[in-house]
Amino acid sequence: MSPAPTKTSAASGSHPSSLFLALALIGLLLIWSVNYIAGKIALAHLSPLLIVSFRFQISAVLLAGIYLAQRNRTPLRRGDIWTFVYLGFFGYAVNQGCFVFGLGHTTSEHSVVILAMGPVLILLLASAMGLEKLTPAKIVGMAISCLGVMLLETEHGSPMHSPLLAGDLITLAGTLGFAIYTVLGKRVAPRYDTVSMNTFNAVVAAFLFLPVAVRQGMHLDWGSVGWAGWTGLFYMAAMSAVAGYLLFYWLLGHMDASRVVVVNYVQPIIVFLLSIPILGEHPTGRLLLSAALVLAGVYLAERASA
Repeated sequence: MSPAPTKTSAASGSHPSSLFLALALIGLLLIWSVNYIAGKIALAHLSPLLIVSFRFQISAVLLAGIYLAQRNRTPLRRGDIWTFVYLGFFGYAVNQGCFVFGLGHTTSEHSVVILAMGPVLILLLASAMGLEKLTPAKIVGMAISCLGVMLLETEHGSPMHSPLLAGDLITLAGTLGFAIYTVLGKRVAPRYDTVSMNTFNAVVAAFLFLPVAVRQGMHLDWGSVGWAGWTGLFYMAAMSAVAGYLLFYWLLGHMDASRVVVVNYVQPIIVFLLSIPILGEHPTGRLLLSAALVLAGVYLAERASA
């Protein structure tokens, strides 16, 4: 899922070659797709609360180090402090927290399809706040995406009796949190660069979950956690939450946004392919149809917004 837009600057020197940009885009696709697999592996060894709280601490430390290493870093304005408090809450605590908790109660396949609904929720929220006007084409696109999610919930019979319903709803709540972050973040995004924006949000989430992380660490049997659990956790914190976001914004500085967001449409396919041999998940025909409907609806809604 793509973060909110921030101030980006063109790279100095020669422009990267088309081949290099294509490889970077593939790298971003793989980083974010593998995150679902890493999350499932980490959840097999660690509790969701520990993963969430530790992930925030690790990401904040890494981003703060990158931020402080910059010579021309953007300072935090005093008037924006409270803005970053609620942006960090919705964009990190709610979004990433619900992603992990939801992933613990659903499949990676369901998770990636529901997260693909992000642009639709952003559009709905923006229109509710009077920031964007709904058109017939946008409404049709959103309706198709919603139909895809409804079909997804009938994969195991009645939605009310689906064993994945709780996880899917938690994941949807996290997607809504990201939509709130994206819309509200537009107030300050033009004033901050990529690293600054992500650092301030991550630090807020880290402070909010610091007591939780300390308590989880005190009660953890550190010796019982295998290397796979720690690898999954560090991948989610360092690769997905830090490297992935920074690479995404770097690509935005060198490519049209319409080309970068192709990641959103290809990512479910990669997650499906990875989940079969690694997690033993097997996509059904109904799952594939629901994914196609969600992505088609998102495409129509985004195209109408262009």
